[in-house]
Order: sequence, then C-alpha cells, then structure tokens
Amino acid sequence: MQEKKQQKTKNTYALVGKNISYSFSKGYFTDKFEKLGLDSSEYVNFDIQSIEELPLKIKENKQHLKGMNVTIPYKLEVFNFLDKIDKKAHKIGAVNTIKISKKGKLKGFNTDVYGFKKSLQPLLENHHQKALILGTGGASKAVAYVLKKLNINYQFVSRNPQGKKEISYQDVSKEIIETHHLIINCTPLGTHPNIEDCPDIPYQFLSEKHLLFDLIYNPAVTTFLKKGKEKKATIKNGLEMLEQQAEKAWRIWNEK
Repeated sequence: MQEKKQQKTKNTYALVGKNISYSFSKGYFTDKFEKLGLDSSEYVNFDIQSIEELPLKIKENKQHLKGMNVTIPYKLEVFNFLDKIDKKAHKIGAVNTIKISKKGKLKGFNTDVYGFKKSLQPLLENHHQKALILGTGGASKAVAYVLKKLNINYQFVSRNPQGKKEISYQDVSKEIIETHHLIINCTPLGTHPNIEDCPDIPYQFLSEKHLLFDLIYNPAVTTFLKKGKEKKATIKNGLEMLEQQAEKAWRIWNEK
C-alpha cells in the first residue's frame, strides 16, 4: 500500500515595502522561526513599486498568508486596502502591522508605538520636556503619539513645513536646540549605504543633556548619532524598537 505524502502548508508572513532587500524583518523572523522550530512558517518580502500591487501579492499567497508588516513608504497608503483599522492605529494615522483573518479580512494595527515607547522610556530624564521630531512620514506619527502620552511637547521639523506643529530645518536655531533636549530622527537620512548623510541641524549646540534617538539601525551608529556622541549626548538607534514592534506584531498575528 502506497503511503500518501502529506504536504505541509507553510504559514506565510510578509513585509510590504519598496526597495526592502536590506530588510530587518525577514532576517529577524527567519531566525525566530528557526529557534522556535517552526519549519512550517516562512517570512518573505513583498517588494512592490506601488501600493496598487498589494492586492495581487495577497491573492497569490492567500491560502497561506497570515500576517504582514508594512514599512516605508506605505504605512499611510495601506489604509485604503484594509477592511478594518484598530482604534489606536486610526488615531495615529499609520499602520505597520496587518492581521489576516480566516475569512481573508485585513485588519491594520500600529506596533511602532509599542516598540518606540519600550525603547525610549528607560532613557528619559526629568529635563527631557521638549522634543524635535525630524521628518513627517508614517513613523513620525507613532513617535508623536508616544511623546503626547508621555507629556513631552514636540515640534516636527520638515523640508516642507505645514501648520503650527511644523518648522523648517532653516528654523532650527541655537535656542531651539538648547531648549529641546530630545531629538528623534524619523527620516531615512544616514541609512546604509548613504552613511555620510544626516539631517541638517546645528549639531554644534548639542550638549550632554541631549538624548538623540535614531529610528535607523543600519549602521548601528549613524552620522546623526555620531555627532551627538561627540557632544556627549546620550544616543540610541532603532534596533530595540524594531525588535519590540516585531514581537508585538507576532503576538497580534497569533491572538485567538
């Protein structure tokens, strides 16, 4: 009697983004699955040039797709492709985690908030009352949400400022640097391979009172952080934030 070969179905998880071959998520989850002995799970990249390509990617993988992470530049654009959005993600205005139900319904969450808060909070001191958020993309929205919850006043710095909460890089004066002791880089400036790049702020006015947080994790010490370190500021990169948000995403995907 011939034994029927049972084919194992792979549980597929994916990262949705653009030019994401460098991706942290794929390596992180592949290692995680290996450690947990989950040989029936895989993590892949949905590297798409336009968010309009997402439905096709989902359709191609619909039998096995359990969840997705979303990265630059689709954290805002992905809203139009979701069936449901978690209250917090709706408030923030950015989604970086998607859970797929058995019926194929897509629900959006934001785990950047959790990751950033977990990573930032242990470093905060009493004088960290005011913050500058460099950049206005999807990740900056999660950062602003956390700062609001922690009662830290913040100002966005943008190349194209709009509204009261935003100023231009040219407006970042000595006085602003000296009164804003927390500075968070939410721009991609300084990411490998363009490691010489950094946001254009007057670093000469930084001091040991400053805390510089960079959402970038590759390289581990960006030019932005290096310039802070030279002025004896406390520095932190985005690796722990990424790990924490990934773990939160994993819990969301596996919640019954």
